[in-house]
Amino acid sequence: MKRLFSALFLLTASITQAQLMTDKPAGTHADSLRGSLNAERTWWDVQHYAISVQPDIKEQTISGKNTIRYKVVSDSYPAFMQIDLQEPMLIDSVLFGNSRRPMRFTREGNAWHVQAPKQVLNSTGEITVYFHGTPRKAVTPPWDGGWIWSRDAKGNPWITVACQGLGASVWYPCKDHQSDEPDAGADLNITVPDALVAVGNGRLAGKQSSNGLTTWQWQVVNPINNYNLIPYIGKYENYTNTLQGAKGTLDLSYWALDYDMPKAKEQYQQVKLMLRAFEYWFGAYPFYEDGYKIIQTPHLGMEHQSAIAYGNKFKNGYLGGDLSGTGWGLKWDFIIVHESGHEWFANNITSKDIADMWIHESFTNYSETLFTEYYYGKEAGTDYCLGTRKKIVNDKPIIGPYGVNQEGSGDMYYKGGNLIHTIRHCIHNDTLFRSILTGLNTTFYHQTVTTQQVEDYISTRAGFSLAKVFHQYLRTTAIPELEYYQKGNQFHYRWNNCVTGFDMPLVLDNGKATLQLKPTKSWQSVTLQANQQALTVPDFITRYYYVTVQKRKP
Repeated sequence: MKRLFSALFLLTASITQAQLMTDKPAGTHADSLRGSLNAERTWWDVQHYAISVQPDIKEQTISGKNTIRYKVVSDSYPAFMQIDLQEPMLIDSVLFGNSRRPMRFTREGNAWHVQAPKQVLNSTGEITVYFHGTPRKAVTPPWDGGWIWSRDAKGNPWITVACQGLGASVWYPCKDHQSDEPDAGADLNITVPDALVAVGNGRLAGKQSSNGLTTWQWQVVNPINNYNLIPYIGKYENYTNTLQGAKGTLDLSYWALDYDMPKAKEQYQQVKLMLRAFEYWFGAYPFYEDGYKIIQTPHLGMEHQSAIAYGNKFKNGYLGGDLSGTGWGLKWDFIIVHESGHEWFANNITSKDIADMWIHESFTNYSETLFTEYYYGKEAGTDYCLGTRKKIVNDKPIIGPYGVNQEGSGDMYYKGGNLIHTIRHCIHNDTLFRSILTGLNTTFYHQTVTTQQVEDYISTRAGFSLAKVFHQYLRTTAIPELEYYQKGNQFHYRWNNCVTGFDMPLVLDNGKATLQLKPTKSWQSVTLQANQQALTVPDFITRYYYVTVQKRKP
């Protein structure tokens, strides 16, 4: 029996230890070239992209150029610059500056090593990269992305791109790393047959027509993620509106296929509802200069900055369903709310490494709860958040391995949202919580950030360290367990199944009574007043904290 007990103990301990360890799969050299900041990337900082692209719709190929303006930020560099363009796309030539001098280059898989002339610190340079090829076709966009060559219900071409994670270099040459956005924005020129419309990010700067083709010239003045620069091509119609928002007049532009415009005008009314709610919770929409645009797409949707991709078939919920199973998710259009929420978390605040993509998805997942709360009340929002918990799988840590362009678990959505919900109730001050959300968006306005920066900011503003809380939920798969037993009015409690030093406080409040607990791994006790008894019911605790609660024998 003792041997059997020891074996079971060791097995249990090994499973628990596995849960508490961070998964760190090894990356290949190609992964490192794609995901790390190596010497050929760090000496130059992207200032502006000017992308021109012309698709051949029949052949499903593209050709174009990207003029990359950059600043020299280091006086020691290896005389090469890494430009990314994924197979099977090809670079035809690279020309330097106004002299148009050809630059030598070699290819290493998806990375191209371009021989750059010596330049002085803080100077600016410019290269123009000409490219062509058959870009990867999307398999199940937006998750398994690439170019989407589709047709609308009338047989007209309907084309776009979705490439988050996969990377913008799937179709145009760039420095394909999230840490380096073009500081001065980007131009996107899209050349299509005259019968079609081409929509891009930002504002329409002009159109030029010749020989049956029209080039639509779009201009973004704010920094923008590489994967957010996207062409939309189809038989689009457009109408515009404005919102008197937190920073004045925000221009709104709505796009849909010609025959879907009546449905679009009805469903797109939710855009203003979304903007009012999110400007309340997160602060001013981050891209007033570029406006807000939403565009119907053949895939479900994506957060393309100032040009939100919408494919929810003009239905409430997620394609007509409720991800929370509570009914609240059918009150609003999931794609309008979720993808637009990314304008604050993903586009305004961007993770430097895709391993930290929880910064995008966890806060944006919780934006669904906050939207529900804004219009239907706090308990409705809590119901929605709690309802999404059933989708958490705890398969691996939310934070992925760094430097290899690999994200962590899909739990960054629902588990991440429930983490934010948990932290909110630890703080137990919604005015402060809201100021933390708006403060994140002002402190890190138009910046790329690390997990540590976000963790430190929230802890500082909360007034107590949340380091162990973040570590538990982001870097392990173990869910903290609150063990308890009660003798008379003495409530005994402690944390179990948690990292060393886990110290998450619990503030339990039902509007009639409040109970503050500071559990550790050691047993503690508190004397309950009569009106506090209801606060220790497990279902009440787990409504506001993503933990398990286990009653033990005294």
